Amino acid sequence: MKLYVTPMSPYARLARIMVIEKGLGDRVEVIQAKTRTAGSPYYQINPSGRVPYLVTDDGVGMEDSPLICAYLDSLDGKPRFHHPSRETDWAYRRVEASARSLCDGITVWTREMARPERERSPTVLAHEVARMQRLADLFETLVSDPLLQGAPTMAHLILTVALDVALTRGPGSLTASRPQLADWHRRMSELPSLRAVTPL
Repeated sequence: MKLYVTPMSPYARLARIMVIEKGLGDRVEVIQAKTRTAGSPYYQINPSGRVPYLVTDDGVGMEDSPLICAYLDSLDGKPRFHHPSRETDWAYRRVEASARSLCDGITVWTREMARPERERSPTVLAHEVARMQRLADLFETLVSDPLLQGAPTMAHLILTVALDVALTRGPGSLTASRPQLADWHRRMSELPSLRAVTPL
């Protein structure tokens, strides 16, 4: 299989973490895609140009990190991060959706900041920073919930990746004034898969 990524995409990082967690390093070739470039050969592989993008052993391509992570998790018939019982576990799914919303907002902020300064929207930047702060406040209380304790789930991975992006490429630490979230993030950051796929 071939997994197309870019080094700065948090969504591609999630897929790469899943490759490690599921012991698929010998089955998945990780390839750096050239995106946001006119005429990139990558567009012949994935017309949308988004990452991550997985090409399976039978040549079928798929994009979108939730789909790719679920597929990789299922290959051994023993999904750990996408257990069927969670499909109707609405409490868990709300937590995962909130973690994804945080990651999405940080990504919007980083993309806006990558634009030339005169083209940036102060309104968009302010909106996303405010959203990050509200969600970080929410997670300061949620991390003590049993849903975010115990064995890692996709919600754990998404939240950790989001906090890493905020710190390394976003507006800054979302854990500095939130001790419970900071402690949770420190513990999650010790996972070998997260250490192996470091944020850029």
